Amino acid sequence: MVPGENDLRRLLAEMSPELHPGAYVFTTVEAGAAPPGVTPVVTVAEKEGLTLVLPQREADGAGLAYDYVAGWITLRVHSALEAVGLTAAVARKLADSGLSCNVVAGFHHDHLFVPHERSAHAMAALENLARQPF
Repeated sequence: MVPGENDLRRLLAEMSPELHPGAYVFTTVEAGAAPPGVTPVVTVAEKEGLTLVLPQREADGAGLAYDYVAGWITLRVHSALEAVGLTAAVARKLADSGLSCNVVAGFHHDHLFVPHERSAHAMAALENLARQPF
């Protein structure tokens, strides 16, 4: 297994944000599994229920309620789970641009969920951050 990157300068310079097509939503179901016909990209088990992040069209098809529609951006750099500062730097850049951001760390990459209608703005902010000298 290839170890993830720890150096913040390299992480930022090489983050290569990628915007996934489509719109994604956060919803919740009772504890257990996702309903038939939906394929979540993220699940989080909480005491109150199972949070699902899934394509909006799937949520609509399954009749699931939601109130936040997001664009999904993956940072393509393989960040180490113990790396320090990447989430903070990205969140600060997006916050300075007036953008909310929900971050999910996968084993290989970080995934950002930003307001769908401002996804292009978020991508521009992240690409600008990657070009900044440190």
